[in-house]
Amino acid sequence: MYLPLQFKSKDDAHAKALMRSHPLASLISNDDDGLPFVTPLPLHFLEESGQTLLLGHCARPNPHWRYLQARPQAIVTVMGPHAYMTPRVYPDLARVPTWNYLMVHCRVEAKIVETFDDKDRLLKHLIADHDPAYADQWRALGEDYQHKMMGGIVAFELKVQAMQCKIKLNQHRPEAHAAMKAAYAEGNENERALAQWMDKLGLCGL
Repeated sequence: MYLPLQFKSKDDAHAKALMRSHPLASLISNDDDGLPFVTPLPLHFLEESGQTLLLGHCARPNPHWRYLQARPQAIVTVMGPHAYMTPRVYPDLARVPTWNYLMVHCRVEAKIVETFDDKDRLLKHLIADHDPAYADQWRALGEDYQHKMMGGIVAFELKVQAMQCKIKLNQHRPEAHAAMKAAYAEGNENERALAQWMDKLGLCGL
């Protein structure tokens, strides 16, 4: 992605924090015609044996898993908090509006997960992320039902080979930081999250 130096995060912890807190990602690879094919899906972030993995699955009728099987290289994008920024935050008038956001792009290599045990492990990670109270109900359904349900999905591990993290918070305009942070702190959920990231990065200007 386009990544000006002032918006490029040099700390992998920022990218990892965003992937953990914003699990709904876009998985992008090429279809059989060479065109981008995009699937939105939740991913579980996992660091294991020195590797960074993203675990997920799609419905078996979705052809995306076949594209991954044929061409394992893919891109995962994660959008963090984002919001409009008014030019009214500047002390001078000759400014224009913009949009602030945090985003992660990962280059990944896909591996299809075939066995029941590996699929079960992957699903338990996702259940623990989003609905831990459902774990007992899932176990109580029995292996026959679980096998039937798992037959309807294709699971995969996405090994992260490279990460880019873009943090666009007007870092190069410190004269606007105080007003921007104050406005965001009183705003909606996304805007409040951006204000928190400004604090985290020492951009509060207050």
